[in-house]
Amino acid sequence: MASCLLIALLALTHFSAFGEEAKPLYENNFEKAQVGSVPDDFLVLDGGFAVQETNGNKFLELPGTPLDTFGVLFGPTEKSDVSVSARIFGTKKGRRYPAFGVGLNGQGGFRLQVSPGKGTLDIYKGDTVVTNVPYQWKSGEWTTLLLQVVKSGDVWKVEGKAWAQGASEPSTPMIALEEKTEPSAGRASIWGSPFSTLPIDFDDLVINRVPKEQ
Repeated sequence: MASCLLIALLALTHFSAFGEEAKPLYENNFEKAQVGSVPDDFLVLDGGFAVQETNGNKFLELPGTPLDTFGVLFGPTEKSDVSVSARIFGTKKGRRYPAFGVGLNGQGGFRLQVSPGKGTLDIYKGDTVVTNVPYQWKSGEWTTLLLQVVKSGDVWKVEGKAWAQGASEPSTPMIALEEKTEPSAGRASIWGSPFSTLPIDFDDLVINRVPKEQ
């Protein structure tokens, strides 16, 4: 009986520890946010971002004008071994397409961006595209983006993936690069460029700890 009790206690302890490790560093689905406002912990770099609600679902919306690139910083300040993800909704208008993304390491850090006008999934460092791959975006559907920066030996691996709502998350990164310079500490971010003149919506922001590679 004592041995069974000990096993049960060990299992419970392991489960509790795993639960703590798996808990996100940050998450926001805007359900507690006030419509027409921006959450207090957000730093709007530029743009008329505001929480909106449709069919009972709240999300952060970037208006369709003016036509420029706008961003918001959120979450804790981190350097590496973290991931950020968000669901983003955009719509094309004729031959005009939005562009949107998620970022890590602050305003000048890394950004994973869907660029439908080019048909690519890009990784930016600051304002410069450092690598891209072909990507077929679906207008008028939610797209999940996930970006992570993980230290691996003497380099930092920057990896990303994107998938449409209803599709399975890719099992491996769709785009990646290795950075030899240590990233700066900074907050996560979301970005939007409403070049289609239609709003871009953001929801389900999550920041997770990622185990460091040996």
